[in-house]
Amino acid sequence: MRLNKLFASMLLVGAAFSGNGWADTFQPFKVADIQVEGLQRVALGAALLNLPIKVGDTIDQVKLQQAIKSLYASGNFENVQVARDGDVLVVEVRERPTISAVSFDGNKDIKDEQLQESLNSSGVKVGESLDRTMLSDIEKGLQDFYYGVGKYGAKVEAQIINLPRNRVELKFKFTEGLAAEIRQINFVGNEHYSDEELAKLLELKDFVAWWNLFGERRYQKQKLQADLESLETFYHNNGYIRFEVASTQVSMTPDRKGLYITINVKEGEQYKVKEVNLTGDLMGREKVLKTILPLKTGVQYNGADVTFTEEMYSKYLGRFGYANPEVKTYPEIDDEHKEVTLNINIKPGKRVYVRGINFTGNTVTADEVMRRELRQMEGAWLNDALIEVSKARLNRLGYFETVDTETVPVPGADDLVDVQFKVKEQPSGSFNAGIGYGSYSGMSLQFGIQQSNFLGTGNQAGITLNTNRYQKSVNLSYTDPYFTKDGVSLGGSIYWSAFDANNAYLERYKNNSYGVSTTLGFPINEYNRINLGVGYRHNEISDVSSYQQAIRFYNLYRNGADPNDSLSFDNFELSLGWSRSTLDRGTFPTAGDSQRLSGRMTVPGSDLQFFKADFETSFYFPLNRSHSWVFLTRARLAYANGYGKYHDNDQILPFWENYYTGGSSYLRGFKSNSVGPRAFYVYRGSESCSPDAAGDSCSLPGDVNQVYVRSNRSIGGNALATASAELIVPTPFLDEAYSNSVRTSFFLDAGNVWDTEFNYDLYKYLPADSYAELADYSDASRIRASWGMSVQWLSPMGPMVFSLAWPIKSEDDDDTEIFSFNIGKTF
Repeated sequence: MRLNKLFASMLLVGAAFSGNGWADTFQPFKVADIQVEGLQRVALGAALLNLPIKVGDTIDQVKLQQAIKSLYASGNFENVQVARDGDVLVVEVRERPTISAVSFDGNKDIKDEQLQESLNSSGVKVGESLDRTMLSDIEKGLQDFYYGVGKYGAKVEAQIINLPRNRVELKFKFTEGLAAEIRQINFVGNEHYSDEELAKLLELKDFVAWWNLFGERRYQKQKLQADLESLETFYHNNGYIRFEVASTQVSMTPDRKGLYITINVKEGEQYKVKEVNLTGDLMGREKVLKTILPLKTGVQYNGADVTFTEEMYSKYLGRFGYANPEVKTYPEIDDEHKEVTLNINIKPGKRVYVRGINFTGNTVTADEVMRRELRQMEGAWLNDALIEVSKARLNRLGYFETVDTETVPVPGADDLVDVQFKVKEQPSGSFNAGIGYGSYSGMSLQFGIQQSNFLGTGNQAGITLNTNRYQKSVNLSYTDPYFTKDGVSLGGSIYWSAFDANNAYLERYKNNSYGVSTTLGFPINEYNRINLGVGYRHNEISDVSSYQQAIRFYNLYRNGADPNDSLSFDNFELSLGWSRSTLDRGTFPTAGDSQRLSGRMTVPGSDLQFFKADFETSFYFPLNRSHSWVFLTRARLAYANGYGKYHDNDQILPFWENYYTGGSSYLRGFKSNSVGPRAFYVYRGSESCSPDAAGDSCSLPGDVNQVYVRSNRSIGGNALATASAELIVPTPFLDEAYSNSVRTSFFLDAGNVWDTEFNYDLYKYLPADSYAELADYSDASRIRASWGMSVQWLSPMGPMVFSLAWPIKSEDDDDTEIFSFNIGKTF
């Protein structure tokens, strides 16, 4: 006969047996068999493994208690009962239900993904068994989160919906309510600084101006803790070493919609640095350590300077293989004289060597490509400075969105570490020109592919096929940046182009060209590089409009027998370039600077003799520690001209080699290539007229009163100067995870293009009003400028640029282009 008299609740509470009479009647017995009833999901073998009783054991009251506790501890059961049927031990269980689904309703401040991640850490997820005892703790934890962000009316309810086959659906219902606003922040105990000065240090605000669209008065517990640390840092940095926050009170209004925050502070007095001592193991470098010591005696104590000194010494020791130096400052405070002695104790620890360097996250880029950029070597001392240089070099490749490093101790060896480089790759290829749209220029369609990390080899390869209304071109290029192990690069390109300037909103001419070039690059040091190149180029010029600037060049080379015949030129060219870069990243840098100086000239004896020089520079100044606010300045200077003689005439720069500006690259807010000198024509009768070099008047027939000047499209010039200033800001409403692939900035651009060689005085013979008009639009002193906003996004298709720009001064409204969007333009 089964005796269902020993229940789990009795066995789990020791007093249960002494208070109900069963303890007196219970008799130990020898177990002849064990039966487990109620199993569904849990296997019989698994249940018996959790039962510390075997057949043949003699059980008593203590062993029964242990058996029940063990079954509950397995986490598989929510109810356990035991009974005796003769010499058979009967265990009746009810398994915990299996979670079939988890859902959320009403949550706005917390995303579903965050909630599920929190539940997963508590073991509450689909497929696992449900422990009902944990739900109240989970509800309380979620409710505490809402309290922490000022939503004191929030409620969280966990609902269990029973399903067939011992399954349940777990549903969390949220009633968030409104966040309580900060009504007032009060400071108590501050004498040296006013409430207004201290309030400016806080992220929490009790007042937000109406024009501050992103400001809020919402309370958050985490922000309050950070604000208290900001107060402490502020006072310590200003000499108040005894400062402390005595207490904080957060009180709520009766309607639970408002909060009052009171911060009690003890300022103390300002202290000066009396003495700075270096103690500990100075490794015989005491003289060097004292020389680089930034702390000075007799000055006001500054906590930031102390922290900086500790970090500087740690980095210095890290250069010699001391991976985990301990640098701590112990102040001795003299309250009577308001002075503090700083004792800096240095414990270098053990010198550490690098056993191995590993890479993770590079699914495309080969390890070899990354390893050749490293300056920290395997088998050498661990050098923090070299690791930072290696990290910067990897960033400057432009292949990676992020590069992180970690030093991992080798188990069982206190002098060995492994260095882990963890990277997140980004698209390293792009459309060379892509798709463009301007508010005035309309749509432009082009195609080209450039790959700066071809097949993960680190080599640069590209094929550009452009076909639009003004150009058809093909360009094949390839560069191996490590042609030799020393970092000497070798590259080359083959190209063909048919260009119609008239369809590109430039003055009319056609230029069919082809050529080949090769370049060698030589590294000078970590930051400087020199490039040498040689090439051949063929140009065929035809259908040139008879504007005065082109006629000046065309008259030197035209066929006297057939003035309308096309011109062709074969030129051999030499190029020389210098580049320097300390930028922290190859794409979207936030710190450092870069310079590039390049020159190109035709070899003496070529059909044309000219040279071109171009200098570009940029500086990035981070405005905060996270580099989310950055000030950028850029500038470009360029000059070109002819050299030598041709038939006793000075060689001049070919007009198709002129510089242009305007558009998304340098002078936003203006149409592409629209800024600079304009073409002008002089007519007498029906024929064009151009003075000779001596300035003699035109000899063409016609009435002098029919002479006039007409400005037209931009023709570029031989000199260029542009400058830009940009404030890079965090992109609003964008998740921080995309900060390395999206950039927003406000800019001010200025610049112009000039023709320094064309002699406008040759046209003084024109009527006064015509010459005045000519002098007006050819005035070289004019600078064009614009301002606006730009958003750049590194997409899988290549760089995307969206710009809104407004010209500050424009001579012709047709030059302006307020809105522009491009895919594939190089930043």
